[in-house]
Amino acid sequence: MGILDRLSRLIRANINDLIKRAEDPEKIVEQALEDMRSALREARMEVAEAMAELRKLEREQQSYAEQARAWEQKAAEALKGGREDLAREALKRKQQAQALADGFAQQVAQQQTLVNQLTTQLKALEGKIQESEAKKALLIARKKGVEAAETVRRFESKVDAHSAVEAFEDMERRIEAMEDKHAALSELDKSDVEKELESLGSNKAVEDDLARLKRELGMA
Repeated sequence: MGILDRLSRLIRANINDLIKRAEDPEKIVEQALEDMRSALREARMEVAEAMAELRKLEREQQSYAEQARAWEQKAAEALKGGREDLAREALKRKQQAQALADGFAQQVAQQQTLVNQLTTQLKALEGKIQESEAKKALLIARKKGVEAAETVRRFESKVDAHSAVEAFEDMERRIEAMEDKHAALSELDKSDVEKELESLGSNKAVEDDLARLKRELGMA
């Protein structure tokens, strides 16, 4: 199983646990990031171990290849010295060493492939973490925006704006009625003298207007 596959399983498990416990979404995001950072540390260790194993295999392959060359040289020297029996034994040792060198060469190739895969996954994981950290601030801002909108919605649900307007209108009508009542009572409370004076004032204005009209008609 690759690094990213294990990471995906780990994050899903942790996030599902937080969701079941109805945790804050901000905590879920932070937990996911922490899981990714933990996986990154683990991935770096795996890559380092794989690279160390590759170097070890390369040393083994090189060692047996050198032994094979050395035994072949000894076989040649034995033949030059007229010792075909020793040359034959040296070539057997050479073949054994070469077989081991070839086997380690295959292991080196396989290990190199593994190192390449792990390195690719490591870089992908690093990119995912950088992308997630960049998105974290945006997600938190969106979460706070939703919370603010929900607060406003709850407030509006508690305050009936229509009822509030009706209450003000009713209060205004009540005050106007009180003012009208006060004016009527004031009118009733006026003395007869005040009423007569007001009547005289009104009659004088009528007489003045009548005199003006007669003058205009040439009847004065």
